[in-house]
Amino acid sequence: MSRTERLRRRRGVLVTGLVLVAGVGLGGTAIATADPEQSRVATQAHAEPAVPGTPCAASVRACVDLETRQAWLVRDGKVTGGPFRVTTGGEGKATPVGHSFRVYRKEADHRSGEFPGPDGRPARMPWSMFFADGGIAFHGGDLSRESAGCVKLGARDAQRFFETLQVGDKVQVVNGSVERRHRAEARGRV
Repeated sequence: MSRTERLRRRRGVLVTGLVLVAGVGLGGTAIATADPEQSRVATQAHAEPAVPGTPCAASVRACVDLETRQAWLVRDGKVTGGPFRVTTGGEGKATPVGHSFRVYRKEADHRSGEFPGPDGRPARMPWSMFFADGGIAFHGGDLSRESAGCVKLGARDAQRFFETLQVGDKVQVVNGSVERRHRAEARGRV
Protein backbone atom coordinates (compact mmCIF):
# COMPACT_ATOMS: atom_id res chain seq x y z
CA MET A 1 0.00 0.00 0.00
CA SER A 2 1.41 3.39 -0.97
CA ARG A 3 1.89 6.25 1.49
CA THR A 4 -0.95 8.19 -0.20
CA GLU A 5 -3.33 5.23 0.16
CA ARG A 6 -2.39 4.82 3.84
CA LEU A 7 -3.06 8.53 4.48
CA ARG A 8 -6.43 8.32 2.73
CA ARG A 9 -7.33 5.25 4.73
CA ARG A 10 -6.32 6.93 8.02
CA ARG A 11 -8.36 10.00 7.11
CA GLY A 12 -11.32 7.77 6.30
CA VAL A 13 -11.00 5.99 9.64
CA LEU A 14 -10.63 9.34 11.41
CA VAL A 15 -13.68 10.80 9.67
CA THR A 16 -15.69 7.62 10.37
CA GLY A 17 -14.65 7.78 14.03
CA LEU A 18 -15.64 11.44 14.28
CA VAL A 19 -18.99 10.72 12.66
CA LEU A 20 -19.58 7.85 15.08
CA VAL A 21 -18.59 9.94 18.10
CA ALA A 22 -20.71 12.87 16.92
CA GLY A 23 -23.57 10.52 16.14
CA VAL A 24 -23.40 8.95 19.58
CA GLY A 25 -23.24 12.41 21.13
CA LEU A 26 -26.15 13.67 19.11
CA GLY A 27 -28.09 10.48 19.62
CA GLY A 28 -27.42 10.63 23.33
CA THR A 29 -28.56 14.23 23.42
CA ALA A 30 -31.69 13.43 21.43
CA ILE A 31 -32.48 10.51 23.71
CA ALA A 32 -31.77 12.55 26.84
CA THR A 33 -34.01 15.38 25.70
CA ALA A 34 -36.70 13.27 23.99
CA ASP A 35 -38.75 13.70 27.16
CA PRO A 36 -38.15 17.27 28.31
CA GLU A 37 -39.83 16.40 31.63
CA GLN A 38 -36.88 14.15 32.53
CA SER A 39 -34.08 16.69 31.99
CA ARG A 40 -32.00 18.17 34.81
CA VAL A 41 -33.58 21.59 34.11
CA ALA A 42 -37.09 20.09 34.37
CA THR A 43 -36.22 18.41 37.66
CA GLN A 44 -35.05 21.76 39.02
CA ALA A 45 -38.23 23.47 37.80
CA HIS A 46 -40.41 20.77 39.39
CA ALA A 47 -38.71 21.38 42.72
CA GLU A 48 -39.55 25.11 42.64
CA PRO A 49 -42.85 26.38 43.99
CA ALA A 50 -45.46 26.89 41.29
CA VAL A 51 -46.90 30.30 40.49
CA PRO A 52 -50.41 30.20 42.03
CA GLY A 53 -53.04 29.64 39.33
CA THR A 54 -50.49 28.35 36.78
CA PRO A 55 -48.58 25.12 36.18
CA CYS A 56 -45.21 26.98 35.95
CA ALA A 57 -42.25 27.55 38.25
CA ALA A 58 -42.01 30.77 40.26
CA SER A 59 -38.80 31.85 38.48
CA VAL A 60 -40.44 32.37 35.06
CA ARG A 61 -41.60 35.65 33.48
CA ALA A 62 -43.96 33.95 31.00
CA CYS A 63 -45.88 30.70 31.37
CA VAL A 64 -47.70 28.73 28.67
CA ASP A 65 -49.99 25.74 29.26
CA LEU A 66 -50.37 23.87 25.98
CA GLU A 67 -53.31 21.81 27.27
CA THR A 68 -55.52 24.72 28.24
CA ARG A 69 -54.06 27.04 25.58
CA GLN A 70 -53.47 29.76 28.13
CA ALA A 71 -50.50 31.98 28.94
CA TRP A 72 -49.60 34.22 31.86
CA LEU A 73 -47.15 37.00 32.61
CA VAL A 74 -45.35 36.53 35.91
CA ARG A 75 -43.14 38.63 38.17
CA ASP A 76 -41.58 37.51 41.44
CA GLY A 77 -43.68 34.33 41.50
CA LYS A 78 -47.02 36.13 41.05
CA VAL A 79 -49.30 36.45 38.03
CA THR A 80 -49.23 40.00 36.65
CA GLY A 81 -51.38 39.25 33.60
CA GLY A 82 -53.61 36.51 32.31
CA PRO A 83 -54.70 33.99 31.69
CA PHE A 84 -54.47 35.01 28.04
CA ARG A 85 -55.99 32.84 25.33
CA VAL A 86 -53.35 31.49 22.92
CA THR A 87 -53.11 29.31 19.85
CA THR A 88 -50.14 26.95 19.61
CA GLY A 89 -48.60 24.59 17.08
CA GLY A 90 -50.63 22.01 15.26
CA GLU A 91 -49.95 18.48 14.08
CA GLY A 92 -46.38 18.10 12.87
CA LYS A 93 -45.44 21.59 14.05
CA ALA A 94 -45.96 21.30 17.79
CA THR A 95 -44.90 24.07 20.13
CA PRO A 96 -41.91 22.71 22.04
CA VAL A 97 -42.15 21.96 25.75
CA GLY A 98 -39.36 23.50 27.81
CA HIS A 99 -38.59 24.68 31.31
CA SER A 100 -35.99 27.39 30.75
CA PHE A 101 -36.43 28.98 27.36
CA ARG A 102 -35.20 32.58 27.21
CA VAL A 103 -36.43 35.51 25.15
CA TYR A 104 -33.51 36.11 22.80
CA ARG A 105 -34.90 38.61 20.29
CA LYS A 106 -37.80 41.05 19.96
CA GLU A 107 -39.21 42.60 16.78
CA ALA A 108 -42.32 44.77 16.84
CA ASP A 109 -43.08 44.26 13.13
CA HIS A 110 -41.57 40.90 12.17
CA ARG A 111 -42.46 39.13 8.93
CA SER A 112 -42.10 35.37 8.57
CA GLY A 113 -39.24 34.09 6.47
CA GLU A 114 -41.03 30.73 6.11
CA PHE A 115 -44.74 31.26 5.72
CA PRO A 116 -46.77 33.44 3.38
CA GLY A 117 -49.80 35.37 4.56
CA PRO A 118 -53.18 35.30 2.79
CA ASP A 119 -51.88 37.87 0.29
CA GLY A 120 -48.91 35.65 -0.65
CA ARG A 121 -46.38 38.00 0.99
CA PRO A 122 -44.40 37.00 4.10
CA ALA A 123 -46.87 36.54 6.96
CA ARG A 124 -47.03 39.30 9.57
CA MET A 125 -45.96 38.33 13.08
CA PRO A 126 -46.54 41.55 15.03
CA TRP A 127 -45.02 41.95 18.50
CA SER A 128 -42.66 38.95 18.06
CA MET A 129 -40.59 37.74 21.01
CA PHE A 130 -38.42 34.77 19.99
CA PHE A 131 -37.68 32.30 22.76
CA ALA A 132 -36.91 28.82 21.30
CA ASP A 133 -34.87 27.34 18.47
CA GLY A 134 -36.50 27.24 15.06
CA GLY A 135 -37.93 30.74 15.25
CA ILE A 136 -40.50 29.88 17.93
CA ALA A 137 -41.99 33.11 19.28
CA PHE A 138 -44.86 34.77 21.04
CA HIS A 139 -46.60 37.03 18.51
CA GLY A 140 -49.94 38.48 17.56
CA GLY A 141 -52.10 36.64 15.07
CA ASP A 142 -55.33 34.93 14.13
CA LEU A 143 -56.37 32.77 17.08
CA SER A 144 -58.75 30.73 14.93
CA ARG A 145 -55.82 28.95 13.22
CA GLU A 146 -53.05 26.83 14.69
CA SER A 147 -49.53 28.15 14.42
CA ALA A 148 -46.40 26.58 13.00
CA GLY A 149 -45.07 26.09 16.53
CA CYS A 150 -45.32 29.64 17.81
CA VAL A 151 -47.53 30.90 20.64
CA LYS A 152 -50.04 33.30 19.08
CA LEU A 153 -51.88 35.87 21.14
CA GLY A 154 -54.57 38.39 20.32
CA ALA A 155 -53.16 41.73 19.12
CA ARG A 156 -53.51 43.64 22.41
CA ASP A 157 -52.25 40.70 24.46
CA ALA A 158 -49.24 40.27 22.17
CA GLN A 159 -48.42 43.96 22.57
CA ARG A 160 -48.64 43.61 26.35
CA PHE A 161 -46.27 40.62 26.26
CA PHE A 162 -43.91 42.61 24.01
CA GLU A 163 -43.91 45.60 26.35
CA THR A 164 -43.46 43.40 29.45
CA LEU A 165 -40.92 40.76 28.44
CA GLN A 166 -37.27 41.64 28.01
CA VAL A 167 -34.44 39.81 26.27
CA GLY A 168 -33.17 37.20 28.73
CA ASP A 169 -36.52 36.65 30.48
CA LYS A 170 -37.33 33.02 31.27
CA VAL A 171 -40.24 31.31 29.50
CA GLN A 172 -41.76 27.96 30.47
CA VAL A 173 -43.97 25.97 28.08
CA VAL A 174 -45.65 22.92 29.61
CA ASN A 175 -48.57 20.54 29.45
CA GLY A 176 -50.27 21.52 32.70
CA SER A 177 -51.43 18.09 33.88
CA VAL A 178 -48.02 16.55 33.20
CA GLU A 179 -46.28 19.41 35.00
CA ARG A 180 -48.56 19.11 38.03
CA ARG A 181 -47.95 15.35 38.21
CA HIS A 182 -44.16 15.84 38.07
CA ARG A 183 -44.34 18.52 40.74
CA ALA A 184 -46.32 16.18 42.99
CA GLU A 185 -43.79 13.38 42.38
CA ALA A 186 -40.91 15.75 43.18
CA ARG A 187 -42.54 16.45 46.53
CA GLY A 188 -43.25 12.77 47.19
CA ARG A 189 -47.03 13.17 47.11
CA VAL A 190 -47.76 10.50 44.50
